[in-house]
Amino acid sequence: MTKAKLHDGSTLDVEVHGAGPTVLLPVNPRPAEGPQAEAMRKWGADPALGRSLIEGLSDAFQVVAFDYEGHVLGTPKPDTLTPANVAGDLLAVADAVGADRFAYYGYSWLALSGLQLAIRTDRLSALVMGGFPPVGGPYAEMLRVTMATHEMAVSPQSPPAAPQTSRNSEEPDWSSVEVSMTEAQTRQFVTLYQALQGFDDRAAQARISCPRLCFVGSADEIEYGERWGGVHVSMAGPIVNRRAELGDLGWEVSVMEGLDHTQAMQAAHVLPVVRPWFASAMGVRLPR
Repeated sequence: MTKAKLHDGSTLDVEVHGAGPTVLLPVNPRPAEGPQAEAMRKWGADPALGRSLIEGLSDAFQVVAFDYEGHVLGTPKPDTLTPANVAGDLLAVADAVGADRFAYYGYSWLALSGLQLAIRTDRLSALVMGGFPPVGGPYAEMLRVTMATHEMAVSPQSPPAAPQTSRNSEEPDWSSVEVSMTEAQTRQFVTLYQALQGFDDRAAQARISCPRLCFVGSADEIEYGERWGGVHVSMAGPIVNRRAELGDLGWEVSVMEGLDHTQAMQAAHVLPVVRPWFASAMGVRLPR
């Protein structure tokens, strides 16, 4: 176990698995257990997702696994979770394991974190963004959602929830599930999306120098309920509708037909796309 020192002075546990070119993987390497695991299974998520991804890559790559999302929820950074600081934290993880060059895979907000990393360093050997578009990202919509969630966090009458429902999919109505979060936990994501309001992701493409892949489920269209202002967040639309443009900008694009946000992050769908792509991008011969 290695520890990385982050921008606020806190430390993050880092695990290293396998050998080969380095891949940074911001996932929880420890499977959820008990009631948390049961709740995850109920909503179609894999309690052992992080471990499944690690096991699927570590036979050909040195996988550096770290639960960044769990860390920021456990040690909130309400005023400092900015794009620059997130990118700095990811570089600190690479430094902690002595990786001068490394690839990165992130999903959802951890995918946009990878984009912020890519435009700030030349150390990336490959970038994979899952469940968040590289161009046309829903930054304004996510700010509205995070601000509404923060407002609920400071109101004792309305604890915040995890409100994900996808159109044209079988994803459950997560808006009916209450998941308590603190004011500091929610405010850090307001800080992040506020800092991204002036971000021109189209212009930023010229600053990415490594091979890159983006993927999304075709049904990744998230409807947030009235408590979140009735916001519609389209993750699939900007990728599906701008596929040719993304190709011209150097992105390889994969659309997972019929999958929603939760389904497309599961290892059974991710590994068949990401594993061979990383191998090709980094010149690795995969074991048979």
